Amino acid sequence: HPVRDAQGGGVVHCIVVMQSARAAFQQLSSRMPSGGNAGGGLVGLAGLAGTAYVGYHSFFTVQGGHAAVVWNRFTGIRETVVLEGMHFRMPLVEYPYVYDVRTRPRNIQSLTGSKDLQMVHITLRVLTRPEVGSLPWIYRRLGLQYDDVVLPSIVNEVTKAVVANYNASELLTRREEVSKEIAMELAKRSTSFNIIMEDVSITHLNFSREYEAAVERKQVAQQESERAKFVVDKAKQEKQAIVVRAQGTARSSELIGQSVKENPGFVQLRRLDMAREIADVVSNSQNKIYLNSDSLLLGVVNPDDNAGLKSGTKSSGGLFR
Repeated sequence: HPVRDAQGGGVVHCIVVMQSARAAFQQLSSRMPSGGNAGGGLVGLAGLAGTAYVGYHSFFTVQGGHAAVVWNRFTGIRETVVLEGMHFRMPLVEYPYVYDVRTRPRNIQSLTGSKDLQMVHITLRVLTRPEVGSLPWIYRRLGLQYDDVVLPSIVNEVTKAVVANYNASELLTRREEVSKEIAMELAKRSTSFNIIMEDVSITHLNFSREYEAAVERKQVAQQESERAKFVVDKAKQEKQAIVVRAQGTARSSELIGQSVKENPGFVQLRRLDMAREIADVVSNSQNKIYLNSDSLLLGVVNPDDNAGLKSGTKSSGGLFR
């Protein structure tokens, strides 16, 4: 589609039209009968007003980031697109329609179903702009609000088609892949309407309340199951520790009995160790205690025990006297 610059031949055409209008008014005023100064003043005022109207409506301005198409009463829509700047138009014959050709964001919500029949509320943010060279086609078929006509329908259709290929859990774990697939499909669909799709992103993704409640119950059940496993493992460890302690105690008793049997002096050595511990406790205490030396195991050297040790027999007093 051809695109016309801001100046071109519009200025020259404007000068010719202004000169023709001025000559027509002068010719009209010369043909009218002279009715005095009042009639001539009214004719001059009317001519001045007409000239001002024609001059004011002979130009229009296209702001930056915009483009315009011109509709003519006799020929219809021009195939040329008017870009930024000041341009000439024929008053009462040509009318400009300005489009914003900058990239504009738009949020579109869609309610669709996943592969496992879960309802999904999804919100897409799309960045679109019209193709400048195709503005005459867009005006003829879509009008000025082309985005309101096209985007809601194609976004909902593409979103439903793509989301139906994924489960609810996959929409969360493969979100980036889903977004790219939706963007590719939307770019293909929008080209048939001469709309450029620059970016598509998923801003919100929500499920139904029933599904969210079911997911929460599942998470709670999994946590309780893990806790039960931990309790079972802890009980097994405690049971194993008790068995190990019992085995150690039995083994220790066996070794002590074997040591006493093989070496009777082992009992005397244990009595010496116990007497040393009791002596340390009593010496570090600030209280004054009066006890029998036999109770404190201080009399570790007993003539009867020594005699028993020499003869290889145990005294009648037992281990501790």
